[in-house]
Amino acid sequence: MTRDRREFLRTAGAAGLALGFGGIPRPALAQAGDPALAANAKGDARSGHPLRILVLGGTGFIGPHMVQYMLDRGHEVTLFNRGRSNTDLFPGVEKLVGDRNDDLTALEGRTWDVCFDNNASRIPWVELSTEVLRDSVDRYVYVSSRSAYSDLSSVPMHADAPTYTYETAGVALDADRMQLPYGLQKALCERRVMEVFPDGHLIVRPGLIIGPGDPTFRFTYWPVRIHAGGEVLAPSDGTDPIQIIDIRDLTEWMVRMAEVGRTGRYNGVGPATPRPVAELLYGIRAVTTAETTFTWVPHEFLMEHGIRPYGELPVWRPPLPGGEGFAQFDLTPEVEAGLTFRPLADTASATLEYFFGLPAEEQERLMSGRELKREREAEVLALWHARRG
Repeated sequence: MTRDRREFLRTAGAAGLALGFGGIPRPALAQAGDPALAANAKGDARSGHPLRILVLGGTGFIGPHMVQYMLDRGHEVTLFNRGRSNTDLFPGVEKLVGDRNDDLTALEGRTWDVCFDNNASRIPWVELSTEVLRDSVDRYVYVSSRSAYSDLSSVPMHADAPTYTYETAGVALDADRMQLPYGLQKALCERRVMEVFPDGHLIVRPGLIIGPGDPTFRFTYWPVRIHAGGEVLAPSDGTDPIQIIDIRDLTEWMVRMAEVGRTGRYNGVGPATPRPVAELLYGIRAVTTAETTFTWVPHEFLMEHGIRPYGELPVWRPPLPGGEGFAQFDLTPEVEAGLTFRPLADTASATLEYFFGLPAEEQERLMSGRELKREREAEVLALWHARRG
């Protein structure tokens, strides 16, 4: 990427209108109402207490949104990473180069008010960074994951639900610590941060992070597929709950919490009232002018034919026994701590504009993942219609 990502996101929609998609003429994007979209615009407000912030990472998916918001709020930002990707971003920001595996020397002898750890998915990385920064930062913000929970059966779910241990993850204590399961890694990283910063930790556990700049196709599948029109295979009966989070809602909220010194453990999903999957899909359709219909297929039939929740059909996961709370979190503490949720129309429109602003080869790369392909979708729909007679 050769342009500042902020400029890229701003121009992506216009660029996307010039691109085709799989040879199918694309219907126009409907325009979301400006008043609703403006309700959550906070990027132009400056903090009354500028902070010196260290960001570990800062150039991936959540980093650019977060860093730009920090700068807009008047904070002084330092980035620490390997200096290998998106190096053109934020030319006026201090950048320190190192490696979280074994080289944090660039951080030694420095102090900051708060550290944002965005990209740690290995416990050795967090052990090293917290040791080096133990006396260098007042507070440590760690981006964890909903995957850290070992038990998702409670409805509603809360931040005090149990997280993975070696025992509950079924992993031997002498296992390779760089190869531990993702959920266990995140849980161990959390505990390390809380141990080193007992009074200065902020743990945020996002669910699926979506929106402009998403390097995966996990949410983008739905806006792109619906935007293409035609008969769309939709999961279950439309009532299964969905909780996800727009990248901008997540990152802006985390920065605001750091500004006021908020500590503790929080979940980063939304909206506060779980959205039925039908509401999600119809809401996405509302931002297009596509001639789209949905055919709702029971999850038993889908799994019988190898269509997996959170796999070929992303975002959706039925509340089966043992996972009832996956998308049923009580977000009362998070809302009280300032978490807000922009309209679905904003997220869907921004995602489409981002996707169609990408070069054609990048679009194809994203679409080549595990998500349901059009030919396979048509095959399963035909089987379902035959079953129903």
